[in-house]
Amino acid sequence: MAEKIFTPSELYEAWPVLSPEERVEGFEFLKRDDADDFFLQLSARDRAELLLALPLGERRLWMRLLAPDDAADVIQEAPVDERDSMLSLLDDTTRREVKGLLDYAEDEAGGLMNTRYSRLRTDMTVDEAISYLRRDARAREKTVYYVFVVDNEEHLLGVVSFRDLLVAQGDKLVRDIMRTEVISAPEDLDQEALSKLFMRHHLLMMPVVDAEGRIKGVVNLNDIVDVVQEEATEDIQKLGGVQTLEEPYLQVPLLRMIRKRAGWLAALFLGEMLTATAMGQCEAEIARAVVRALFVPLIISSGGNSGSQATTLVIRAMALGEVRIRDWWRVIRREVVTGLGLGLILASIGLVRILLWQGMFDAYGEHYFLVALTVALSLVGVVLWGAVAGSILPFVLRGLGFDPASASAPFVATLVDVTGLVIYFTVAAAVLRGTLL
Repeated sequence: MAEKIFTPSELYEAWPVLSPEERVEGFEFLKRDDADDFFLQLSARDRAELLLALPLGERRLWMRLLAPDDAADVIQEAPVDERDSMLSLLDDTTRREVKGLLDYAEDEAGGLMNTRYSRLRTDMTVDEAISYLRRDARAREKTVYYVFVVDNEEHLLGVVSFRDLLVAQGDKLVRDIMRTEVISAPEDLDQEALSKLFMRHHLLMMPVVDAEGRIKGVVNLNDIVDVVQEEATEDIQKLGGVQTLEEPYLQVPLLRMIRKRAGWLAALFLGEMLTATAMGQCEAEIARAVVRALFVPLIISSGGNSGSQATTLVIRAMALGEVRIRDWWRVIRREVVTGLGLGLILASIGLVRILLWQGMFDAYGEHYFLVALTVALSLVGVVLWGAVAGSILPFVLRGLGFDPASASAPFVATLVDVTGLVIYFTVAAAVLRGTLL
């Protein structure tokens, strides 16, 4: 590493696999302008780790480069015993702002907002406003999309875009060109609900207000992009049957990784034991018609796959606000029709496969057609049941106050495996009775 000088892009690509010492060495090789841009590209966690690895004098320099909301994020990612020392690196004004932000939960609008934003008074003329904003903009690089109009007590009165100011006559008052219908977020609004508010109204910036309507700060689109990625990652991990990882994959210690995955895996294993129990109950029938056992993996995997598809689609639709609890009956009706259609498709494929193998290899004996019919009917039933069960479970969890993403695909597959066996053996008992049974 000592002989290798990274460009900023090379260092960024290599960052996840570098040791703390290599990261510091590579970072200190960068030119100052490149280092500024590189530091601002890092996640809050990586910034915190890098800062703690730097000498104290350099920490102060880089901490003061951050906006208050970014500084708060970095401090929250630092170990608890280091937070006060990192807070002390800030100047007095920024320290007060950051302390105020740290009072909010990380996943609330107040915890995401930047307390520095551009504001105007209603009685300013357009020329005065532009002159003021020209001086003010240097300190508001992240928040220059809109300007918010407030009174003496910081109550939010309206919003003006820079375009509105530039095209308005210079002697007009701000109150005459501002828009009074402002989309704002309560300071305790959950970050997931905040991201939906951004998407619904296609905003670049949103003011955060307290219960009295006083503006406390602003949230930018860049912050919401991070929130959407975080929420999507959390949901995807839950869908995979894993507890949420709070760090990048390669940075999670192995023991913690095992602990995060072992709980769900053990629960699913215990659930799959019911599959063995169900087969044990039908041991005598299986012994009399061993050919049925050949199709057990085919039947239960088809039902599990169908259920996993349904639950994934419904959970994602819920996350996007496309489906609500009141839509449960519409969803189930759709999944009944869809599951029936998918079941018929798989049943046709299974039927053709068994008939072809019988014709070529005489694989299933004289009652091959009944075997094929059993498999086909079972596939229809199991796939239909998988689709319905997979679509119902997220609604049940949401109704009970749990995260629908907890209805992971492996969990649904395990549930449908057990019930799929019951369906298969029940159909077999009805169709094969008097022949193989």
